[in-house]
Amino acid sequence: MAAISTANTASEMVRSATTTALRVAVRNLELYDTGNVAGADEVFAPDVIDHNPAGAASGIDSMRASIAAVRDGFTNTQHRILFQQELPGGWVVLHWRMTGTHTGDAFGFAASGNPVDITGTDIVRVVDGKITETCHVEELLKLTQQISTGTQSA
Repeated sequence: MAAISTANTASEMVRSATTTALRVAVRNLELYDTGNVAGADEVFAPDVIDHNPAGAASGIDSMRASIAAVRDGFTNTQHRILFQQELPGGWVVLHWRMTGTHTGDAFGFAASGNPVDITGTDIVRVVDGKITETCHVEELLKLTQQISTGTQSA
């Protein structure tokens, strides 16, 4: 399975994905861009395991809360896929870049109007068309620096 390097948006990738696993994996990121909390039911298994949740628990309710937090804290969010790779067993690796504007309460910071620009990597497992496991790393320190000071560090 070949790796693809690109900079298409998550929405573009959903429309052009060649497999169900890739489509579902990038649809996950599209939910954050659109703020579509209800779309979590289409993407995540009810008992999805988040190996590093931002909140206290895994499960689809945690995923809904995460999507809502980004929706409520940021506008004009856009994920661009920098790299994707589908692996055996339904695993997909996505490396992405998210840009947006901090226009609502997020991570304990009141709206600043500051632009944000971070990268992250998701490793998800898709079984029967739903994400059953996710492991993700985002530049959260960089994000909090940007929303608290307005600086975009390299």
